[in-house]
Amino acid sequence: MTPVELSRTVLRAVRRAVDDGVLDVAVPERVKVTPPGPGGCGDYATNVALQLARPAGQPPLQVAEILRTRLAASDGVRDVVVTGPGFLNISLGDSAGVDLVARILRRGPRYGFVEQACGEVVHLHAAREVRAVVVMDAVGRLLRSQGVDVRTSCEGGSPAGEWVTVLGVRSGGVGEGVPRGASSSVAHVIQPVSAPASPLHLGRDAARWALLHPAAHDRPRISDEHLVQREGNPLFRVRYAHARIRAVSRNAADLGFRAEPGSVERGAVESDGGPARPGGIPTPPTGTPPTGTPPGPTGTPPGPPDIPTHPGVPTPGAQPHSAPGSRDRTATPHPLLHLLADHPRVLGQAAAHRAPDRLARHLVSVADAVLPLLPAVLPRGAEKPSATHRARLALAEAAGAVLAGGLSLLGIDAPEHL
Repeated sequence: MTPVELSRTVLRAVRRAVDDGVLDVAVPERVKVTPPGPGGCGDYATNVALQLARPAGQPPLQVAEILRTRLAASDGVRDVVVTGPGFLNISLGDSAGVDLVARILRRGPRYGFVEQACGEVVHLHAAREVRAVVVMDAVGRLLRSQGVDVRTSCEGGSPAGEWVTVLGVRSGGVGEGVPRGASSSVAHVIQPVSAPASPLHLGRDAARWALLHPAAHDRPRISDEHLVQREGNPLFRVRYAHARIRAVSRNAADLGFRAEPGSVERGAVESDGGPARPGGIPTPPTGTPPTGTPPGPTGTPPGPPDIPTHPGVPTPGAQPHSAPGSRDRTATPHPLLHLLADHPRVLGQAAAHRAPDRLARHLVSVADAVLPLLPAVLPRGAEKPSATHRARLALAEAAGAVLAGGLSLLGIDAPEHL
C-alpha cells in the first residue's frame, strides 16, 4: 500500500465515521500520511484526528479512537495505535512491503510512470540560457512520465549545438500527434536562476546534475565538485549506489540465487553490519564499543559503571520490550520501503510543480537508505543463500530500479560499473 492509497483508506475511515453519525465534520479532500515521528510507531502516521477535533467539538483522543477502530478494520492495515495528543500510527499488513517490491520489480525503471495519456497538453517555454533549457528538458521528461503531452519552445529557435550533443537536450517540439480534443494550457515559462558559468566542461551527467539539483530559486554551483568521487558529492552517491546494486546482483547470480520479494526488517539488516560507505567500508554498527574497549563478561560492551543489572529489570537507557500485540520497534520494516512507496508521489509533485530538484533530492535519500543494506545482501563465508538474502536482494534491486528511472528522467546515466 502506497502513501496515496493509505491516505484514501484514512479518508474512507473518516467518511464511515461521519456516515455512522459519530463525527459531525466535513470530510477533508485529502489526508497527509508520513513516516512516524519521535515517539511514534508502525509504518505511517497521520494527525487527521487533531485536525478534525475542533470542528467535531470533541477531544482529539476521542476522535482518534473513533477513527482507530474503523482504520484497524480496513484491508491491508494490521494495527493502529494512538500516541501523543491523538496521532494515529498505522502498521500495514505483513505483505505490504513484499507486494510493493514485487510491483517495482515488475515495472522496473518505469515504476511511478503513468501508462495512459491523460489528454493534457502542456507548452513549456524557456529563455535561451543553458540552465533554463536543461530544466525545461527535465520538466518535459517528468510531465511525459505522468501521461502529459508536452510541447517545448525556446527563444531564438530550438536548442542546438553542444546543448544537444553534450547536455543531451532534446531539440524541437516533442510529443507529436496530439489527440484531437485534448486540452491545452497556457505556455509555462521556465525561469530558474541563471547559471553563473557554462557547465559544458563537466560533461553531460555532472553538468545536468549541477543545473537540476538546486531549487529553481537557488544559484547553481558550476565547479569540479560534481566530478569528485567521494561521499560528499550527492551525484556520486546516487550513481555509486546504482552501480553497487548492479554489482551485487551480478555476484548473487554467480552464487546461484536471485531476487525474491520477502520480509526485510530493519533490525535484521542492522544486526548484520553498519552502513556501507562509498568504497565498500562498512561503518561499525550502533553500539559497537570503540577499539580497545574491554568487552563485558559475555563479549558485550560493559554497562555504565555502578549500575547493577538484574533479570527482568531494564538497564537505564535500554529500550523497553513491546507490550503484547504491539509492534516491536526493532523489527519494523526497512526504512527504504517508505521512500520506494513515496516515489510515484514524488514524480507527480515534481512534474506538477515543474521542479526536477525534488526528484534529485529524493534520489539522494534513496541512495543513502539503500547503501547500508548492501553489505548484508550476499552470504558470508560458508553461509548458504537463504530467503532473507533473496528478500534483501529484491529490495536492493527495487531501489536500483527507482534510481535508474529517476536518473533517466533527469537525463543522467545510471552506470552498471563505477
